[in-house]
Amino acid sequence: MVKAIATTCMLLTLAAGIARADTLLIDGVAADNQSASSRPKSGMTMTGVESTYGAPSQKRAAVGQPPITRWDYPNFSVYFEKDRVIHAVARH
Repeated sequence: MVKAIATTCMLLTLAAGIARADTLLIDGVAADNQSASSRPKSGMTMTGVESTYGAPSQKRAAVGQPPITRWDYPNFSVYFEKDRVIHAVARH
């Protein structure tokens, strides 16, 4: 009986730790989703990004095949395949 109670207490303690980690992950996703609305969208052209967001603080040369280029802005980085946005990520 004592062993069963100890096992139950241990499982509840572990479950509580997992619940806190899940909450942190969800909060982080929500914050990223809010900032995503202020970043370039997939499919935009380089010209469109520059006319909408201005000149980047740094343009990195294309690498690989297909060529992937990265532009850095103060709050986000934009990744292009050829001349189209494939992803824009927040910079922290």
